[in-house]
Amino acid sequence: MGNTNSKGRLWTGRIMSGIVILFMLFDGISKLFKPAVVVEGTTTLGFAEHHIVLIGILALIPTILYAIPRTSILGAVLLTGFYGGVIATHVRMDAPLFTHTLFPVYLAILAWVGLWLRNEKARSFLS
Repeated sequence: MGNTNSKGRLWTGRIMSGIVILFMLFDGISKLFKPAVVVEGTTTLGFAEHHIVLIGILALIPTILYAIPRTSILGAVLLTGFYGGVIATHVRMDAPLFTHTLFPVYLAILAWVGLWLRNEKARSFLS
């Protein structure tokens, strides 16, 4: 893609990445405060209540790294690993495929495509 497309590519990448970042910030922060709906949802997935804050921290660290341009590739790799755990949990629980089990795949695609669009180093790394 040439220079004529670079501004549109950059903003498309920022929007895609922003969706991932906002979702993950909401998810991670909600686990830190542990409202009843989060406790219920997480324990239903087979985790003990005392694991919820740790899961929130493990969601926030790669999200923050992903949001910072200098560490965004590392953040994307760590988010992908986190999503793998989410997928494994949903498979173990026999969750619905397209709405629950594959949702982290959708987020990972958004994260990587968004990163590719907004980050020249990621484009060269992934090309």
